This record gives sequence, C-alpha cells and structure tokens, in this order.
Amino acid sequence: MIKDKIKDLAATIFNDVVGYRQHLHANPELSYHEFETSAFVKEKLTQWGIEFTSCANTGVVALLKGDLPSDQVIALRGDMDALPITEISDKPYASKNPGVMHACGHDVHTSSLLGTAYILSQLKAEFAGTIKFIFQPAEELLPGGASIMIKEGVLENPKPDYIVGQHVMPLIDAGKVGFRSGIYMASTDELYVTVTGKGGHGAQPHQNIDPVVIASHIIIALQQIVSRNADPRIPSVLSFGKVTANGATNIIPNEVKIEGTFRTLDEEWRAEAHKRMKKMAEGIAESMGGSCDFDIHKGYPFLINEEKLTANARSFAEDFLGKDNVVDLDIWMAAEDFSFYSQVIDACFYRLGTGNAAKDTQYSVHTPKFDIDEDALKISTGLMAYIALKQLGN
Repeated sequence: MIKDKIKDLAATIFNDVVGYRQHLHANPELSYHEFETSAFVKEKLTQWGIEFTSCANTGVVALLKGDLPSDQVIALRGDMDALPITEISDKPYASKNPGVMHACGHDVHTSSLLGTAYILSQLKAEFAGTIKFIFQPAEELLPGGASIMIKEGVLENPKPDYIVGQHVMPLIDAGKVGFRSGIYMASTDELYVTVTGKGGHGAQPHQNIDPVVIASHIIIALQQIVSRNADPRIPSVLSFGKVTANGATNIIPNEVKIEGTFRTLDEEWRAEAHKRMKKMAEGIAESMGGSCDFDIHKGYPFLINEEKLTANARSFAEDFLGKDNVVDLDIWMAAEDFSFYSQVIDACFYRLGTGNAAKDTQYSVHTPKFDIDEDALKISTGLMAYIALKQLGN
C-alpha cells in the first residue's frame, strides 16, 4: 500500500529532517533575506534530482511529475523566513544570528517540505499527477512573499488545482494535527496614526493644542468601530500597541504617533471599517483643534479553507494517523499570507502539533523560548505526502 511505503520513507528520512530543521534553526534569516536558506533547499533538491526554479528572489519552486498519466496538479507550500527576536535557549541548535530567530516554526515547515519532496521523489514511478513544491520567502513581512510569488506566476505553468500548507501549533500535542473548514484566519492591517497639535509648556495648556489628549480620545473612540459598528457575528479585533508622544512631565509635544492592528474575517466589513476609522479619527482631531493623518497599510486577506478539499485532507489525515490524532480547530485571529493563495485557488491550511509539556515546548510562537517537540517531524513529512497523493487520486 502507498500509505505503508510513505510511512517507511518518512521513518527513513526522519533523522535527516531533524538535522535540516536544526541547521535552519541555528541559521535563521529575516524576510526577503533568506539567501542561505534558499541555497540549502536547492542543494537538497539537486541531490534528489528534483527540478526547480527561483521565484521572488529567494523563493524556490520545484516540480515533480509522477510517471503515471494525469493532468492534475497540487501545490505544497512551506515558508522560510525568521523573526527579529532574540532567542532564549541553551539548545545546541539555538540561533547563531543575534536578534534573529525561527520563532514561528518556519524552519519546521521548510525541513518538513524537503522531507516530503524526498518521499515523493522515491515514489515517482507509482503516482499520477504533478506536485509543485513552493518554498516561500517573507511570510512575516508585508506585502508577504505569497503575494509576490503569485504575481511572478507561481500558480501558473502548471496551474495547481489545489494548494496545501501546514503550520506548527504548540497548543496541540506532537503527533496530532488540526483542521478547520471554511474561514479560519483573519485579515490583518497595520495602522499608523499621526496626531498633530501645537506643543508648549505643560503649565500653559490653554496656549497649546494638546495632541496627547486628542490621541487619547481617538484611541478610546475607535473601539466603538468594533463594539458598535461591526456585526457581532463577524469577529473583529482593533488593538493599539504603540503610542509615542516624546514630551515630558512639563512639555506638551507637537505630535503623537500611534501604531496598531485591525483584523477581521469579512472583506466587505474590512473595507467599511477602514473608512469609518479614518473618518472618526480625523473628525475628532479636527473638532479638538488638531489634525490627524490616518495611514492604513493593507495586509493579508482572511484565510479560507475550501470545504471539500479540507474535508478530504482531514479524512486522509485520519486514515494516516488515526482519528484520535486529528482535532478540530477554532477560528484564529492571527494572520497568514497563505491566505493569498486561498483567495485564488482551493486551499487547505492545517496545524501540526508540536507541543509537549514534558519537553517544555508549549511556548507560543513569536516568543523567545519557542521550540518544538521534534517527534512532530515523524509525521509532518509523510502526512503531507499522503494528502497530496490521495488528493491526486492515487
């Protein structure tokens, strides 16, 4: 059976994949600078005789065509970039690059996709269809490597019928995976607000236009966009994480800068919320004698898992791992640029459990102590290979 062959190959490549992951973890590279990571991927693909091309500068796109006849194509995606975080770890594979860390598991995604490519290359004579491996840069930074790769034709020549991706999840135990059909992850927009007034001495507020007070009113008032304008059935998040005034105890500054994020799961409401936020902030500032520049950097759209493909993938996962090792996912208000793919073709984005309390691997992604239970790599390669071949009708 093809399932047994995949499991045997996954077991054979496991130690190598652990080595790939530790090498990548120790040598993280920031978004749009994944030069050594890209070279590492190309080296392995060349070793296995898998053809590839470059895309989006540091991205790599590989093609593997089964020997049996079929026009179907499935794409498998793994992202490669790291985050600007200083790692806290005494592990031998801890980051060697100060201030840069694989804190979101992209080292896992890349090494796993390499393992999947190896497995499938060994089964080429036994399957029908074409598999496109997308090693993607810059998931962590706008405009997102996925959007650039799409513009450069990653979903053409040949055009995939489906795309599948996996992402680490420390809240799920290693050995398990999670699925959710339909809308899964939120859109994300960055908000950059500059409130301008007239600075001066703190003891003479009547001679100034205080941008700190104006900014405070704006921050509080904008929460009404979510609490009183959003449909309660549409999850929305508006958070401000940075406020810079640069005055002093007795100095009112000329301006205040505010930075935040807006996230939701509906594109029409997203556009409407942008208009309302901008209008409200500018109106408040003007009514208080100041002005407001409200700049919205539109980010990733919401991520939707196509229902039939996701149902299939879940069924294949249950067959491969057992039903007890497949769990349901809730809506997740984080964002992922895999969403760009999901807006264009049928997509499935599932979660790979990496948590293990005994091994201290339950820290959240994007934190300095994030790490994984590497036993997760026992299933990450084979499961994706199995989903791909079964979806292609093998």
